[in-house]
Amino acid sequence: MGSVEKETKVFDSEAASSMVKELRDEFMSGKTRSYEWRVTQLKNILKMSEDREQDIVKALHSDLAKPEFESSIYEISMLKNACTLAIKKLKQWMKPEKVKTSLTSFPSSAEIVSEPLGVVLVISPWNYPFLLSIDPVVGAIASGNAVVLKPSEIASATSSLLAKLVREYLDNSLIRVVEGAAAETSALLEQKWDKICYTGNGRVGRIVMAAAAKHLTPVLLELGGKCPAVVDSSINLKVAARRIVAGKWGCNSGQTCVAVDYILATKDVALKLVDALKHELEGFYGKNQLESKDLSRIVNSNHFARLTKLLDEDKVSGKIVHGGERDKANLKIAPTILLDVPQDSLIMNEEIFGPLLPIFTVEKVENSFDVINSGTKPLAAYLFTDNKKLKEQFVMAVSAGGLLINDTVMHVILLSFNF
Repeated sequence: MGSVEKETKVFDSEAASSMVKELRDEFMSGKTRSYEWRVTQLKNILKMSEDREQDIVKALHSDLAKPEFESSIYEISMLKNACTLAIKKLKQWMKPEKVKTSLTSFPSSAEIVSEPLGVVLVISPWNYPFLLSIDPVVGAIASGNAVVLKPSEIASATSSLLAKLVREYLDNSLIRVVEGAAAETSALLEQKWDKICYTGNGRVGRIVMAAAAKHLTPVLLELGGKCPAVVDSSINLKVAARRIVAGKWGCNSGQTCVAVDYILATKDVALKLVDALKHELEGFYGKNQLESKDLSRIVNSNHFARLTKLLDEDKVSGKIVHGGERDKANLKIAPTILLDVPQDSLIMNEEIFGPLLPIFTVEKVENSFDVINSGTKPLAAYLFTDNKKLKEQFVMAVSAGGLLINDTVMHVILLSFNF
């Protein structure tokens, strides 16, 4: 008796086109315009996050060895908060906004009515594969759109779980998940969308934007960058070090778009800061930090090799003042601090996205602003100081996606910001 092979369904351009047509036809029925449909889907996402929290934690641990506490706070709780806010504000967001009319148009009235765009594509990253997949879906649903989510294949366990959960909890006539890699993403990008949301690196961002341009599709790109932290002599270095450690290694081992990428400080401050960082790292992760269960691992061997290349560059390898240990088999790199790295080194010119923290020294702390502005605009920039004048200079001189003074990362949890 011959064996029967299971036929693998290929997701190509034809399949993508058929799926988009189905979603667009359903969207045109007007189903998503109602408050009832939107709020039901949002409540189901909230229920999904609560019911399946342990499954989500396990998937995140499988993909990145994320500690349970980190997954619960930075992925699941943040998603719940966004969903709860959307449910609370939904009626207000949907309500037409009355606007004044002019004397020449008397006795007319006017209002601004927000309407759904249509069918939205969300392409999400691997570093926060649950939060950064579902968070934009929450926004798309609250706005009354049909959605296709393409999770990152690099975080395969979370991608598989997302496909299962969306089938189980949400309206699949209007909300779908497509799993796969480059071929599936390319098939999706060939289609006409009403908006594309992409989170990831600049190289793929250019591909997404080029594909969208063919259809004049609006895009929302979140592309990361090198996020600096300036440390001034006026600050309590112990507190500053603790907050830098929490916002660097405590956030997915530095695999976070708004994590501190490098530090700028004068030489005397830098030396004291290194000692403070070492002390705080030991408090967070113990003496043998490479084996700490409270640190995420590097996502895969390609990224491990990329980070190793940054560390092994001739002009950088002798600058390690803490850490540097690696475990290739388990894809782990210990928290690593480098002092006096040259500005023309790879580590100072590429987004690090890992547990390496170079410190670049300047003659005067004000010179830090020129160093920041000489590169591409960062997604976030941080300043640690008690000097009011320096704070004002920082805000006026530095342009970034977000500025935060005397802490790191915390601005992204403020839902009152309209990011």
